[in-house]
Amino acid sequence: MTTNRDILRRGLKYMAITVLLMFIGPSLLYVAFTNQEKPLYIPILVLALLLCGASIFMGFKGIRTILNSMFNQRSRDRS
Repeated sequence: MTTNRDILRRGLKYMAITVLLMFIGPSLLYVAFTNQEKPLYIPILVLALLLCGASIFMGFKGIRTILNSMFNQRSRDRS
């Protein structure tokens, strides 16, 4: 039983994106909450919440892809 390196690389890319989103999302959330009187409060807040949600989604997707590469399971989604 060997690791499929192509799928592993894809999983590591997902995890790299997750790390980026884990820093950008909460930072934007902090900026939005500290500037509640500004006119861009709502758009920044929505963007920050979307990035935080995307971080969680990409984290699960990355872990699932890495586990699929280790246990030689074919990924159902080819993205």
